[in-house]
Amino acid sequence: MLRDARPDDVPAIAAIWNPIIRDTVVTFWPAERSETEIAALIRDRQSEGRPFTVAEAGTGIMGFATYSQFRNGGGYARSMEHTIYLAPEARNSGTGRLLLHALEDHARACGHRLMIGGITASNEGSLRFHARQGYVEWGRIPCAGWKFGQFHDLVLMGKDLGSDLGLATP
Repeated sequence: MLRDARPDDVPAIAAIWNPIIRDTVVTFWPAERSETEIAALIRDRQSEGRPFTVAEAGTGIMGFATYSQFRNGGGYARSMEHTIYLAPEARNSGTGRLLLHALEDHARACGHRLMIGGITASNEGSLRFHARQGYVEWGRIPCAGWKFGQFHDLVLMGKDLGSDLGLATP
């Protein structure tokens, strides 16, 4: 089941997110996020009209997803960048696909045109996942991230949400 995140979801979101931050290069974020930071992020996204969605199963929160504007400035107001993280037991279960499609549907309903994922180049599973969902590589930035004493490439994969609506593509 997908639903909007609530304040009582913060510990479960932290339990998913912080090991990814601490132990992997899936994100270049350098330090674990406090529950206060996560609660503020949820509140801020939702107050901006952006989703912060959780996937809930009988065992608890299995993943979460959100999006925000790709870059600052009015010219980017229709280009969004998503974040999706899953609990280990939810990977390869279809949960990521459900969360991504919910974000895309929300973005389309709000009139947004592009959805972008910034993916560590060594995260082959995420690259394959995005390709299966219709995302294509739009750019690769060498050495964009620094973590664990080395540089990591960033791959930008995107999808034109307007093409799903029959709009002209850029």
